[in-house]
Amino acid sequence: MSGTNRMTGADAVLRSLEAEGVDVMFGLPGGAILPLYDAIARGTTVRHVLARHEQGAGHMAEGYARASGRPGVALATSGPGATNLVTPIADAWMDSTPLVCITGQVRSTLIGTDAFQECDITGITMPIVKHSWLVQDVKEIPAIIKAAFHVATTGRSGPVLVDIPRDIQEAELDFSYPDEVDLPGWRPPSKVHPLQIREAARVVALAEKPVLYVGGGTLNGDACEELLQLAEVGRLPVITTLMAKGAFPESHELHFGWPGMHGPKWSNFAMNKCDVLVAIGARFDDRVTGKLAAFAPGATIVHLDIDPAEIGKLRVADVPVVGPLKMAIAELTREVERHRSEGVPAPEAWLQKIVDWREEFPLRYDKSDELKPQTVIEKLQELTARDDVIVTTGVGQHQMWAMQYIVSERPRTFITSGGLGTMGYGIPAAIGAKAARPEATVVCVDGDGCFQMTQQELATAVLENLPIVVVIVNNGYLGMVQQWQDMFFAERRSQVHLTRQVPDYAMLAQAYGALGITVESEDELGPALEEALASGRTAVVDCRVAQSEQCFPMIPAGAAAIDMIEYGESVEAM
Repeated sequence: MSGTNRMTGADAVLRSLEAEGVDVMFGLPGGAILPLYDAIARGTTVRHVLARHEQGAGHMAEGYARASGRPGVALATSGPGATNLVTPIADAWMDSTPLVCITGQVRSTLIGTDAFQECDITGITMPIVKHSWLVQDVKEIPAIIKAAFHVATTGRSGPVLVDIPRDIQEAELDFSYPDEVDLPGWRPPSKVHPLQIREAARVVALAEKPVLYVGGGTLNGDACEELLQLAEVGRLPVITTLMAKGAFPESHELHFGWPGMHGPKWSNFAMNKCDVLVAIGARFDDRVTGKLAAFAPGATIVHLDIDPAEIGKLRVADVPVVGPLKMAIAELTREVERHRSEGVPAPEAWLQKIVDWREEFPLRYDKSDELKPQTVIEKLQELTARDDVIVTTGVGQHQMWAMQYIVSERPRTFITSGGLGTMGYGIPAAIGAKAARPEATVVCVDGDGCFQMTQQELATAVLENLPIVVVIVNNGYLGMVQQWQDMFFAERRSQVHLTRQVPDYAMLAQAYGALGITVESEDELGPALEEALASGRTAVVDCRVAQSEQCFPMIPAGAAAIDMIEYGESVEAM
């Protein structure tokens, strides 16, 4: 960018964000970041969404990033403002979500004196960011912001943090935004090795029982179209993790569910009885593998990932492929297609076997006079199936039921907290997704426990005109914890009862200026969801469901993935 002009460091931050193409940022002002907010008051093309809590701002930025594929931007002041961002930063780190956090810091002359609202946020976040910067010279701001966006989005994406002392924001510089980033030591993989691809294709094409185990890296790597082509060319069954839900159309004949602790039996059988397991942007997480030593014991492992540190971290890769997944999958597809054209048969008998398992072990639950949580999700799916809908969730039983009963057909339409498992993620993530995709209907499937952690952000949704529909699966308990206590702690329930009546969620929604509806029965469910979805307003539908319903199938912690408990079975039956 040519030309220079004189401005403050705070103005330079905004001009830098504008140069990066940022259209929305999420934040909350405070003392140490006031110069930046004064610059916002003086004018910027970037929309600012005012959160009610910095954790909410961070999760909004994550939801924005996950819905759009672009980095999310969160702002906070020093001290408690910055520490309130720690949870979203850790969440983004675990789920490889590109996030640029900009925090105010006390004046540079006060650093180290325990000044009011001082804390070492770069030190605190060191283990959970890709990189952080404490700005010490106002002239560094343009280059640092340029580097921050580059690091957040290249290689394996993730969060970065830029901490700017107040006096640096107030100092002046001649602003010029760099055309190129200056990071000589930063060289993420940019190509793949042809011999690795050739060997991977040979192993995959010759497999009698292959499975594509697809993780969230496929979405981050913008490789979903390439994945579809690979599956169709090779006739390969696809199993998507919670983080990859939507990366492959779930109505497709080659999609076979989701692995792990609450994945269907057919999905876990396929992964654990395959002869070649192709991990694509996945990391062999414990919630997928169960007991690692017993996971896919007879499988040759092909592992494709942008991050070389993931290859062999938990499971030795027989064929490692390091590089950008979009490129790697496309080249793998060409090689597999060559093998098929030369007469190497597709694994049709294996595909039929997985279909048979799916028919033998379907997801099931018992209907009763009480409203069942699964019924809520199925009705929501029915009413939104043809629409442009993004679903976010909190964490717990409702999250797993959403995984099981929501059919995701397109990338970036199912947004949830995976690795960190952050309760309260759903509402702010939905607001961020709505900011990224205002034309979409955004629905948060939440639990009553999660809802109470970030409910204040309903005010943000209403006042910022970012309407979302929150469907609360309200069983009056911290449901997943209750399930564990019932199953593994001799039904000794400790500190999990929230009640279904306090607060009155519909009245609370109305107090925030939203639509609030209470649902007590299945007859009321459809009309309530239809009203909320058609309202165009922020809405909360409180679905008071059966209090003791448990989420199945389930692999107990530490058990092998094939040793799962089905609906109606007991732990003792294992």
